[in-house]
Amino acid sequence: MVLYKQIERNKRHTVIIVTGFILFVLAVGAAFSYIRMGDYYSGMAIAAIIGGGYTLIMLLSSTNVVMKMNHAREIKSAQDNPFLWNTVEGLALAARVPTPKVYIINDSSPNAFATGTSPKKGAVAVTTGLLDRLNREEIEGVVAHEIAHIRNYDIRLATIAIALVSVVAILSDLGSRMLYYSGRSRRDNNNQSPIIFIIAFVLLIFAPIIATLIRLAISRNREFLADASAAELTRNPHALASALRKITTVDTPVKEASSTSAPLYFSDPLKKKAKNLFSTHPAPDERIKRLQQM
Repeated sequence: MVLYKQIERNKRHTVIIVTGFILFVLAVGAAFSYIRMGDYYSGMAIAAIIGGGYTLIMLLSSTNVVMKMNHAREIKSAQDNPFLWNTVEGLALAARVPTPKVYIINDSSPNAFATGTSPKKGAVAVTTGLLDRLNREEIEGVVAHEIAHIRNYDIRLATIAIALVSVVAILSDLGSRMLYYSGRSRRDNNNQSPIIFIIAFVLLIFAPIIATLIRLAISRNREFLADASAAELTRNPHALASALRKITTVDTPVKEASSTSAPLYFSDPLKKKAKNLFSTHPAPDERIKRLQQM
């Protein structure tokens, strides 16, 4: 009962955050056009068009790009690694999704990630360190977590969030550059309120930071949901908690991981000490606590 309540709570939080994010992007668009032209709607339309186009381009990007960035090697049959292959296949069957492609990264730091904007395009990558340091049940828990990301369309959601952050950055930059011409625009628009103008300007200045914080909040919330979904798949939340404890106590970062791919990983691969608002992942202690309560 606790497990399903947590899953529903995480889903509700995600819907609220994503809805707020979309409204925020539209508000930034409105601020952009208000500063330039004294109206709200043209900027909202611009934000929607740029956001939709940029998101589409990112969603069409191939999974292979991410795997190449992390120097992952695909295993194409059970003969290459019987345990990993069968684990991914079995958990995908339990999750009722197509079996993802399987990759291995030659790195001693234990970690894993999933990619693919839909279950049909899913892929799971694990490091050699994960296979060497964790036991069978712990590996199953981590793989289940990654398959949960694929089943829950988390990679698609993360891609959309990144695209929206980029749109906000573009609008913020253009709006700041156009501020030089705002004097003329304000004279041409007698109905333009100085107070709203100042609010719009402040919003544009701080918009990139706010957008990044929202994206990170989405990322952290989806990690909680994937943990709960993995516990549902394996019926063994304590094994996942044990895996998380082992992985987070290793100080060695994943060599091939970059800041771009870091949010995809099971645990922060860069081993940064950022906490709360500026972290890509929830605090390990909080994740472990929730798993132990299931």
